[in-house]
Amino acid sequence: MAADMNLLDLIKEYGSEEKCRRVLEHLRWPNGPVCPRCASDKTSPIKNRPRYDCDKCHYQFSVTVGTIFGDSHLPLTTWFLATYMMIEAKKGVSANQLKRTLAVSYKTAWYLCHRIRGAMKEAGVTRLGGIVEIDETYIGGKRRGVGGGTYRNYMTAVVGAVQRGGNVRLKVINRVNANTLKRFINETTQPQASAIYTDDANVYDAAIHHSITHESVNHSAEEWVRADVHTNTVEGVWSLLKRSIVGSYHQLSTKHLPAYLDEIAFRHNNRSNPFLFRDTLLKLLAAKTMPFKELVKGVQTG
Repeated sequence: MAADMNLLDLIKEYGSEEKCRRVLEHLRWPNGPVCPRCASDKTSPIKNRPRYDCDKCHYQFSVTVGTIFGDSHLPLTTWFLATYMMIEAKKGVSANQLKRTLAVSYKTAWYLCHRIRGAMKEAGVTRLGGIVEIDETYIGGKRRGVGGGTYRNYMTAVVGAVQRGGNVRLKVINRVNANTLKRFINETTQPQASAIYTDDANVYDAAIHHSITHESVNHSAEEWVRADVHTNTVEGVWSLLKRSIVGSYHQLSTKHLPAYLDEIAFRHNNRSNPFLFRDTLLKLLAAKTMPFKELVKGVQTG
């Protein structure tokens, strides 16, 4: 699978169901087909069908059985193109754009986006070290209250940590206080990190362990950089997130906000990965199914 692939390369290499299926077989079974029921590697291809028969338990299966590809009626070519578009778009891709590009319904495009986005969640990630910038932001806005003239605040707090020259960790939190920030820092940052840089919010003094050097810039006094002390990197992530919301997603539900954060973090953390398309397909093969009813429960599909 070629590195630094462009859209023309994608169409040339994976422009048919057969080609896509061969790629998935190579990724899922690098040493040959394995029965998903009994794990036997003694299998036989079924003539004129893209399936295999297990010589041991006689279960018939294809490469998509037990994956989110098998839980979908969409062609593999549609999955491949949607995946490529999502990993290549720095500000993300809206369901409406996928709808137009792939000639599918909005509901199908929205569901497809969320299944790919769900596979992007990184599990068991290592904690950040070196110089780490930490900051918080708010997503959402104000909406007129039901039955009255007042406006209610519907903003959701998000905290982020970025290692200089490294990865980012993003998380939705209930409130910005010392306890929630301390938990986030302990989850995402190594105890031996060389320094943590924040803005001048007092809450960080209580959240950061005294063993880690903590320096801040005084934004309230319009101090943005002092030598190498700044939070410009993490603020760049917030800028990208908010441009993505305005330019691509338009609106996000609180329920699905963590998934969008996972997508942005996944692209950032793989920004230098020349085999990102291949690695995303591997994550899709390993991803759990995502029932549509559970996905839309309690929210609008927007």
